[in-house]
Amino acid sequence: MIDDKIGKAIQALDNTKEYSHTVGDIDSITWLNGSTAIEKSVIEAKMAELQTIEDNKSDSDKGKDKLKALGLSDAEISALIS
Repeated sequence: MIDDKIGKAIQALDNTKEYSHTVGDIDSITWLNGSTAIEKSVIEAKMAELQTIEDNKSDSDKGKDKLKALGLSDAEISALIS
C-alpha cells in the first residue's frame, strides 16, 4: 500500500480540490478544473501536522485504523476488542 502523504494533506486542507501528482513529489502537483492552488508551504505544514498526529497515536488506535482500512466497521472493531 502506498502512503500518499501529499494527497492526505491536500484532502485535509480542502477536499473539494481537484489535482494530480506523483506520489512523494510535491513539486509535481497539477491543479485541475479551475482548482486554485494551495501553497506548497501550507501543504508541507499540514503533512507535518498529520505525521505528528500519527506518531502520537497509541498502538490500540493504530490497530483500529488498520482494521478500518480492511473495511471493518466501528461496531465490528468494538466486538473484536471487547
